[in-house]
Amino acid sequence: MVQKRKSTGARKTQIIAAARKLIIRKGSEHLTVRAIAREVEITEAAIYRHFKSKREILLFLMSHIMDTMLKEVETRAAGESQALKSLHDLLAEHLTEIEQRRGMSFHVIAEIISLNDKKLNRDVYQKLQLYIDRLKALLLEGARQGEVRNDLDPAAAALLLFGMIQGLVNYWALSNCSFDLGRNFTSLWEVYSKAIMKPDASPSPPHADSPA
Repeated sequence: MVQKRKSTGARKTQIIAAARKLIIRKGSEHLTVRAIAREVEITEAAIYRHFKSKREILLFLMSHIMDTMLKEVETRAAGESQALKSLHDLLAEHLTEIEQRRGMSFHVIAEIISLNDKKLNRDVYQKLQLYIDRLKALLLEGARQGEVRNDLDPAAAALLLFGMIQGLVNYWALSNCSFDLGRNFTSLWEVYSKAIMKPDASPSPPHADSPA
């Protein structure tokens, strides 16, 4: 299990990639420092030179996932003139990624919660709050554009949307990934969008590349 020494950044990236693969293949309950060391083909001691604990590995992995998702929100919002269409396409894209990775991000969240580490929970909560705030910003932009009802509470609507997505993914994971996430999201989105849109607004059609 001897490998050529890598830089700290390169080794951390390798460790996180191994953790991601293990969660996708076996589930978060099988994620251990020993399993990661075997995947990377280094010693457990070498893992601990870069991460103090499994908790730190999970936090680093979660931060990477959330940072990527937040960047995608900003990119999508900047490149789309219709806020609700942007919101729909963004969530459809994230669900596609979740499906391809077998719900990895939600497995990581569940594993973090199970550790009952208050600091870790707070760090993840702050990341999730940033994501929900981005959803809220898109809903506010939708109201400014005349699509979303002006009397809507954007914070509550953003939290409801996040809860809808999380609930859908949890249900999908419990079914052993037995149904199409995109198709179910389309049905849920129709219900959600009708509730938040102005009566005279035209619903934004799904993006051509979005799951249907």
